[in-house]
Amino acid sequence: EALRTTFAQVDGAPEQRIAPAEASRFHLVQHDLRGRADAEAELGRLMAGEARAPFDLERGPLIRGRLIRLAEADHVLLLTMHHIVSDGWSMGVLTRELGALYGAFRRGEPDPLPGLAVQYADFAAWQRRWVEGDVLREQAEYWTRTLAGAPELLALPTDRPRPAETDHAGAVFRLELDEELTAGLKALSRRHGTTLYMTLLAAWAAVLGRLSGQDDVVIGTPTAGRGRREIEGLIGFFVNTLAVRVDLSGAPTVAELLGRVKERTLGAQHHQDIPFEQVVERVAPARSLSHTPLFQVMFAWQSTPTGAGALLPGLDVGGVGAGPTEVRAKFDLSLTMREADGRIRGGVEYATALFEPETVERYAGYLRAVLGAMAAAEEQRVDGIGLLSRAERRRVLEEWNATGAAYPAGTCVHERFQEQVERAPGATAVVSGEDRLTYAELNARANRLAHYLRGLGVGPDARVALCAERGPEMVVGLLAILKAGGAYVPLDPGHPQERLEYMLRDSAPLAVLTQARIRGRVEGAGVPVLCLDGDAGRWAAEADRNPERGELGPEHLAYVIYTSGSTGAPKGVMIEHRHVCHQVSALQDAFGLTERDRNLQFASVTFDASVEEIFGALLTGAALVLRDDGWLAGPGAFWSRCREHGVTVVSLPTRFWQLLVDEPAATVPACVRLVVIGGEAVDASSLAAWFRREGHRPRLLNTYGPTETTVNATLREVADDPARWRSIGRPLANTRVYVLDGARGPVPVGVAGELYVGGAGVARGYLDRPELTAERFVEDPFAGEPGARMYRTGDLGRWLPDGTVEFLGRNDFQVKIRGFRVELGEIEARLVDHPGVREAVVLARQDAPGEQRLVAYYAGEQTPDADALRAHLLERLPDYMVPAAYVRLERLPVTPSGKLDRQALPAPADGAYARRGYEAPEGQTEQALAEIWAAVLGVERVGRQDSFFELGGHSLLAVQVISRVRQVLEVEVPLRTVFERPRLSQLAQHVLAAQLAQFDPLQIAHLAELVRASAGDAAACP
Repeated sequence: EALRTTFAQVDGAPEQRIAPAEASRFHLVQHDLRGRADAEAELGRLMAGEARAPFDLERGPLIRGRLIRLAEADHVLLLTMHHIVSDGWSMGVLTRELGALYGAFRRGEPDPLPGLAVQYADFAAWQRRWVEGDVLREQAEYWTRTLAGAPELLALPTDRPRPAETDHAGAVFRLELDEELTAGLKALSRRHGTTLYMTLLAAWAAVLGRLSGQDDVVIGTPTAGRGRREIEGLIGFFVNTLAVRVDLSGAPTVAELLGRVKERTLGAQHHQDIPFEQVVERVAPARSLSHTPLFQVMFAWQSTPTGAGALLPGLDVGGVGAGPTEVRAKFDLSLTMREADGRIRGGVEYATALFEPETVERYAGYLRAVLGAMAAAEEQRVDGIGLLSRAERRRVLEEWNATGAAYPAGTCVHERFQEQVERAPGATAVVSGEDRLTYAELNARANRLAHYLRGLGVGPDARVALCAERGPEMVVGLLAILKAGGAYVPLDPGHPQERLEYMLRDSAPLAVLTQARIRGRVEGAGVPVLCLDGDAGRWAAEADRNPERGELGPEHLAYVIYTSGSTGAPKGVMIEHRHVCHQVSALQDAFGLTERDRNLQFASVTFDASVEEIFGALLTGAALVLRDDGWLAGPGAFWSRCREHGVTVVSLPTRFWQLLVDEPAATVPACVRLVVIGGEAVDASSLAAWFRREGHRPRLLNTYGPTETTVNATLREVADDPARWRSIGRPLANTRVYVLDGARGPVPVGVAGELYVGGAGVARGYLDRPELTAERFVEDPFAGEPGARMYRTGDLGRWLPDGTVEFLGRNDFQVKIRGFRVELGEIEARLVDHPGVREAVVLARQDAPGEQRLVAYYAGEQTPDADALRAHLLERLPDYMVPAAYVRLERLPVTPSGKLDRQALPAPADGAYARRGYEAPEGQTEQALAEIWAAVLGVERVGRQDSFFELGGHSLLAVQVISRVRQVLEVEVPLRTVFERPRLSQLAQHVLAAQLAQFDPLQIAHLAELVRASAGDAAACP
């Protein structure tokens, strides 16, 4: 009966119709290709066309056949069934019965098949009676309990962004495990009382967890659904889908994971009677056209033969394969495996919109590696199993970190400056407004002060604080400290008094260099205070020759710079001379610096970016141009000053650069050849605006590097390629970058991990903080050098296939909301797109126990309210990424170092929440839709802003909605519009558009005349 069933729509709901046996409309279409030169090509065309041809569910039949004769004794038989009346088991039943009938009829015997005791409709009726009452309640409770809080989306690393709507185009990568591994997996399964299915499922879950970075993974798996002997011989769709949730938390061993998977699998199979669509309806996950609900990855173990090798007496039968037909990927990834001839064989079906073939091949390799490790050692931790092949491991650890380059590692910073003095003593070294210092003048002034500092006891690793406003004296003081053999500790005069006093206590300097007007800010530390602009007479008689190097070496400190995280007291990062010399050498090459350059000194000396600016110029022989506050008067003033001073290289904080980009009328002068940005992630909208600019657009470099790795660790030249805008480039010379997992093992290409930086720039550590130093500066096991260390950045990133690193944000700024992994930076970027928002930050707050919600904080010239911002984001982001509250501030709070102070952000008040109250439907179309929704969904009242899915809708009910729209409003709209426009008002707009499309241009013109006549003004009628 299943093969004679069709499906008609009755009142918008499907109803099955079973045709009598004598009325069967099955027809075997025959093709005779004998003697044709293009027979093979025509066969391929027929197979592809047969696979693509749709079925008419209402008219049928839902089974088709083609017999293609290639030669006198060579035929191809194509049988195609719609999945609604068939499944994999059914194909085996069909081919076995076909063989029995063929043999009997060939021998002239009657139909040998016994009559069927039950038909599919009997099973369907029995199932409906069975899955109700206590059974329904018990099984429904199991699934809602088991899947509560499960992640909505498995965040696999994809090669391309997930499209807004899946297109189901797919491909397959074939996978085979050899006899030895197959036997090992069987033995492992016997020891732990699992089936091969369970063991493979555990390995697949482990791979998916490692790829996604999630310890909570939901995998779909089909079950035959033939738990009763009476239905084993029936053709029909009995398959049900189970959502198996695998817990990978707590670093389980192989044995422990097998136990977890066995328990979950048996539980799922014990509760398999409730249809999957009812599970989805009860769990009510967020619905999206971009992915399937509950799970996006499948695993199927084929234990039943499909009958491809059916026995037809008198014929030699073999399969012809799928031929050139296209693969339809129903999920992101689907692993299908079976055992045959002592080997486990199968393949990974994948969505080509998401993955490249090479990526899926790598994923299959990871699965093979995990299976091999599981079979070899069942007591090892699953998260410690190495995924990477030797080739991929060598690529991410060695090839992409092959950055070795020569640099003067044996010199000190000031010695390299002195080389430039000897080379061109009369060249301009410092420009500050109208003041100029040549290299010789700067060197002589610094030497006199250096000799004086030596007299105070300054020597290797001794610290001298420098608290001075930007000017020539600041540069003199900085160089003098280095020449004396000490390390400078920069202090910002604008910092709060308490912070300055803390840094002076913590750094314990031998002296403080400052200026007369701010002397009072740094007195009281119990050390000499020297004014660069008032006490110069003290050292005026000192020699102006370069001080002897003495015991000072490149391994001694050059500076101690304080940095603060989101919590805790500021900590001093200790940077040595060799670190700075390496950094400058790398930047000279990357920036193309020459003595003809004029570098802008923009950053405060308390930021490590100033090291790049100051020493990048002075160790190259270029001129260092010091800015004053007038440079900050706006984009026009900034670029005008650059033009006035002939600046060629500007290094800017990313946020300040974005302010310059926001003013397209302020043109970049032709003298500027290079713009370097860094300090935080760059916004894509700013990059887009930069590449839209007219006129001169200099080379743009984006840099990345924590203070603890001496300014910069990676660099990239930014091109007009949005797909690469999040990349932070490649490691600098003599720098190594690793992307590691929680066990500090290298992660695969494309997989998120924590960024670690090794190489020549890694700092000595934190001043007088041995425990923190040991926590953040760890052994580098990949360097191959004794004593090598790497710095744990706390940043997230991933390798891209081209060997560059993509920055993904902080590992402490990534949150989960309703099971979704949310990157807060993406929401912030979309908020800033609003014209009334200048800057924004988003937090996940838990101001009430168990109630975590996203809160947006913003500042701007205008005052958009919460409803306006929510509406703005709803147009750009999925619902789960839209904040619940919006707090307007005059400005975002910052720490004394200029970083965002997240702890100072207030809890939202009641007025910060967007409230979507009931809004009555407007107009006849919305009212009609509201009545349809209310009837289909069984609710009393539907408002124009209500969501179909929030009201309990699902895909089967959406079919009924579309059917009623067709009947009531007499307009055709596709089913997907309910998913695309889940709110009543949004769907109504699409229905109105569809109604309008039914008119031709003359009718529309006539309607316009009617509007004018009735309203007097066409604008009065939207």
